[in-house]
Amino acid sequence: MFVDQAEIFIKAGKGGNGAVSFRREKYVPDGGPDGGNGGRGGNVVAKVDMGMRTLMDFRYRSLYKAASGDDGQKKQMSGKKGEDLVILLPPGTLIRDKATGKIIADLKGPEDEFVIAKGGSGGRGNAEFKTSTRRAPSFSQQGFYGQERQVVLELKMLADVGLVGFPNVGKSTLLSKVTKAKPKIADYHFTTLFPNLGVVEVIKGKSFVLADIPGLIEGAHKGIGLGHDFLRHIERTKLILHVVDVSGIEGRSPIEDFKSINDELRAYSEKLYHRPQIVAANKIDLLEHEEAFVAFKNEVEASGVKCFGVSGATGEGVEQLMKAVTTTLEEVEAIPLYDESEIYDPEDMAIKVNEVKYSIEDGVYCVEGTAIERLYFSTNFSDLESLRRFQNILLKKGVFEHLVTMGIEDGDTVRIYDLEFEYYE
Repeated sequence: MFVDQAEIFIKAGKGGNGAVSFRREKYVPDGGPDGGNGGRGGNVVAKVDMGMRTLMDFRYRSLYKAASGDDGQKKQMSGKKGEDLVILLPPGTLIRDKATGKIIADLKGPEDEFVIAKGGSGGRGNAEFKTSTRRAPSFSQQGFYGQERQVVLELKMLADVGLVGFPNVGKSTLLSKVTKAKPKIADYHFTTLFPNLGVVEVIKGKSFVLADIPGLIEGAHKGIGLGHDFLRHIERTKLILHVVDVSGIEGRSPIEDFKSINDELRAYSEKLYHRPQIVAANKIDLLEHEEAFVAFKNEVEASGVKCFGVSGATGEGVEQLMKAVTTTLEEVEAIPLYDESEIYDPEDMAIKVNEVKYSIEDGVYCVEGTAIERLYFSTNFSDLESLRRFQNILLKKGVFEHLVTMGIEDGDTVRIYDLEFEYYE
């Protein structure tokens, strides 16, 4: 089954917690702190697998989680780093952040890989908190949580030229004539249910990849039929080869078909509409009067598009058409798939380690955020020295000063996660 879009939830590993430990040896009964640091959490890494052609695997699994780092140990032994989770994807996969719609990574080549979620750093053990005045710290630091996000995977096939046109105009037949691809061909609509790829070489040493994009219908840009599923595969192509049934044997107007497909391209994307295009007027072997082809060719070329009469069935005119495609490709520059504004800023992907959030709920002043959470879980509230450190860090971070600006008064309640206390200046 061909699947070209999937949605998954990715979660990098949490950093291991720092250890609280003290040296306890036979002749050193009151040894100093020796708690080690926690290991870093594993990353989630997206990597290209050139053997993959579909996103089908992601239809049956939606959660991908990297391993957490191990906690620190005594004797200042650091915890082991969590193992990275590598997600293999087919070439041409675009990864978007679902919440913002922005692009995290575009994986195309065989060596392409990208860290799409970073693991959290490990917490520090109590040995790290020893100072000249704090000889035996009884607290450590909690590890950071890793990044997590919902992402959308979009497979946009890697092809130089995209074959477009209404169903049953002969695209698959044409592809089979010029490549070694073996698409399913029959005389009924929607034979092709997913894109087929083939390599064309009519001029020695100059080849290109041709993709047979399944038949479009009117309203495809709105998602009617399988419109969006098909149209996304044209986006990477440098050139559009527009196949039109010039014979009109199905009672359709070739020029109206030509205009309708272009209207669909324009409605879906202005970039696609302005993509260089060549028209293949197919099934000329079925024409009763050559004047019909001449009239069609004149009208198409009046719009600035080259037109070639061909027959996918007999091969007439096909080589000339493919030579024109080859030479045109040499003159065409690759068009960017997206703008810089659509790319995810790495700063946006970073965990806000110093973030503090404030709110008031039923008269209670609530303080939370990544920085506060880490401080809270690394505090031993039964230890006076650890509690004093907790208060000093809140003071340095400006927490109490901010609460004053919010209107807090003596006797008001402050809540930090499960901890509640009365505020006094």
